[in-house]
This record gives sequence, C-alpha cells and structure tokens, in this order.
Amino acid sequence: MSKGKILQNIWNDLPEERKQRIKALTEELETEYLNLQELRKAAGLTQAEISRSLQMPQSNVSRLERESDMLLSTLRNYIHAMGGNLTISVEFPNKPPIQLNLLSDIVSS
Repeated sequence: MSKGKILQNIWNDLPEERKQRIKALTEELETEYLNLQELRKAAGLTQAEISRSLQMPQSNVSRLERESDMLLSTLRNYIHAMGGNLTISVEFPNKPPIQLNLLSDIVSS
C-alpha cells in the first residue's frame, strides 16, 4: 500500500470533530505564512499590474515582495493596488482583539 493511501486511511478514520480542528489550524497557518508574492498570485495579479497601479518600476515591486520589513504605508499601498484594504488588530491575553486605526488613514480622511 502506498504512503498516500495509508495517510488517506488514517484521515478517513479520524473523528469528524478532529478533522475540522486540523482543517481550521491548517487554514490559520496558511494565512499566517502568506507573503506578498503569494498574496498577489492568489489575487490573480502580476507584478506588472501591481507596478502600473503603484506607478513604480516592476523591479521595485519585486524588491517589495522580498522585503521582510517595510513601512505600513508601503504595505497599505501595495494591498490597495491589489484591490484590498489593510487592517491591523492588536490582541492581548484574555481580551477581545482591538482594531487599530492607522494614523495615515485618519490624516487622509
């Protein structure tokens, strides 16, 4: 029996509640580790399309997608170029998440 079939049999034998917990955790981990390039591809966009929207060279878009640290305004502009909105929430132990309003959003309103 192949490894794939063995794993499928194990999966099939799991209780439904456990399968749902595994699926939820998998989705959470997948969204945590999406980088900008994967996010852009998931939106069905090319670097060229993003570069036109941001009015910057495609090489700069490529650089942005490799950055691990950037200004929030840069990230917000990149997300807007994909047609999305950036929201940031703060989570403290034993408290509900708090939506953080970006200062630049307040100033530009």
